[in-house]
Parts: sequence; structure tokens; C-alpha cells
Amino acid sequence: MTIYLVDIEHITHTCPGAPEPHPYDTRRTVIDVIPGGPCRTPVTIRCGTTTAVIPCYRHEPAKRQCGACRIIVRERTITTRPHTNGDAA
Repeated sequence: MTIYLVDIEHITHTCPGAPEPHPYDTRRTVIDVIPGGPCRTPVTIRCGTTTAVIPCYRHEPAKRQCGACRIIVRERTITTRPHTNGDAA
């Protein structure tokens, strides 16, 4: 499994149509990546006389991918802060 560790920041604001604070900008920062290694069940595909071997993540749905190709995203921190005049809107 390839594991991505991310920090998430939600920037909130209020507007006339929705007076409750709500996120309008979400930023994700990748903190660390732990690679899963090479594919353990590569797939052979053919088109006419051309044959190629590709990793299973490029061909199979997530539930049929090998353990090395599966991706997990772990959220390290999730912060919410209000919009300020210094932020780009």
C-alpha cells in the first residue's frame, strides 16, 4: 500500500445567501509518502499485435488491486480558519 499523509486546511467565509460560515477553499498539503513497492500482479493487455504489461492499478478497480498498488490517504491534521482580508478570494 502506498500511504499519503496529508494536512487539510479549510478556509471559511460567510455570504448573504448562506450566513453560516462554510468552507470555500480547501487546501491539502502532502506531508509524507510511504511507497508500496512494485506491483505484485501486473496485467498483460493486448491491442492487435502489440502487447504491454502494466501495473494492476492502471487497469483494475481498487478492490481488485494488489496490496502494493492500493492507495491510502491519511489525514494528519484538519484545520478550519476564517477568511481574512489578506487571503486571496
